[in-house]
Amino acid sequence: MSSFLDPEHLINTFGLIGIAVILFAECGLLVGFFLPGDSLLFTAGLLVAGGVFTVPLWVLLVVLPLAAIVGNLVGYWIGRRVGPAVFNRPDSRLFKAEYVHKSQEFFDRNGNRTILLARFVPIIRTFATVMAGASLMDFRRYAVWSVIGGVLWAGGVTLLGYWLGQVAVVRDHVELFILGIVALSLVPVVIEVVRNRRSGRPA
Repeated sequence: MSSFLDPEHLINTFGLIGIAVILFAECGLLVGFFLPGDSLLFTAGLLVAGGVFTVPLWVLLVVLPLAAIVGNLVGYWIGRRVGPAVFNRPDSRLFKAEYVHKSQEFFDRNGNRTILLARFVPIIRTFATVMAGASLMDFRRYAVWSVIGGVLWAGGVTLLGYWLGQVAVVRDHVELFILGIVALSLVPVVIEVVRNRRSGRPA
């Protein structure tokens, strides 16, 4: 795995502030869709449990959900102000129109639950929040679901890493489990691609 996207390397290099900034960017800025949010949260919990990352667990459970929530709120206002201009831009190395189309389909299919569910789907969570603003979703309703989703996602995945980090087999094979969680975070994307192919739509 490239060290740039290696969650353990990112945590050891940038610490808590770096993790918070990365989560903020992934949840609120379109350029952050490729960042490893799920694996970063899991690894942070894992390393805290192993004593490698010396930040109190309660601090992680406050700072990381907050970063995710603030990122979503910023993403909403980006969408509200400049959404159409962003979504109509041509493809580039980082931006693909298919990301917008997939997010729109996800948004249409899941309605008000999108902001909550999208938290757990890589790429979708970045674009869905901007699309909520662009579609003028009621801000109060958006904010409520964003807070709930941010706490469940950032707090839940971090706690999962922390709890599993206290299991001997996990603690003794940290790198393998980090790779596993990275692979697991891609499962929703694979499911979406398979679903689109079965229904005859382009992936």
